[in-house]
Amino acid sequence: MPDLPPLTNHERAVYEWQMWVPGVGEEGQRKLKASSVLISRVGGLGGLVALELAAAGVGRLILAHGGDLRPSDLNRQLLQTHEHIGKPRMESIVRRLHDLNPRCEVIGVPENVTSLNACDLVARADVVVDAAPMFQERLALNAAAVRAGKPMVECAMHTLQASVTTFMPGKTGCLACYVPEVPADWKRQFPVFGATSGTAACIGAMEVIKLITGIGSTLCGELLSMDLGTMQFRKVKLPKLADCAVCG
Repeated sequence: MPDLPPLTNHERAVYEWQMWVPGVGEEGQRKLKASSVLISRVGGLGGLVALELAAAGVGRLILAHGGDLRPSDLNRQLLQTHEHIGKPRMESIVRRLHDLNPRCEVIGVPENVTSLNACDLVARADVVVDAAPMFQERLALNAAAVRAGKPMVECAMHTLQASVTTFMPGKTGCLACYVPEVPADWKRQFPVFGATSGTAACIGAMEVIKLITGIGSTLCGELLSMDLGTMQFRKVKLPKLADCAVCG
């Protein structure tokens, strides 16, 4: 990544401990500062991804999430406050992230991802994170990421189960390889604990950090599946279909 921005003395002080991680150092931190990450939905899952990436020093976050805050959001959406009920979610999201890291450029897009805006949003980022509850949004974002050749970190949860994977266009399959269309029985509202969302979010944020800095190994082509009720974790290979309508 050429022309990496320099770190200020204050940034060196803030990120000192993570720069001690083998393979990161000042160059890795400069890569984080130079990067742009798009997150689709910034609720209980995507909100914590955004929080962790802002804390890690990612230079720019592009956040897509529409609608006003509801009381039922507050068990998991940690970028919100009780006083913000009834107001646009994005206002609180941007403010809380700036409170944590005023150096991070936060671009709030107060609308959900659709097939109409996905390509424009993806074009503005280096890495894409999918944390949307609706498969219409997930599949639209997936198609745009494949077309743009951008890596997409896919985070999901339901009840006490969570999963994370990373799709790399040209190297792995894509979301449409194993979810080719919107499931007929899927509903927007489902059982959720914030701690389950947060578990998937932290792993997803670490995937983004690894993609940007080059440390460790990612979940490219593998799905990490977690059952937090039984504390069973497993990794499975994901299909790459030659006849996939999106990436085949």
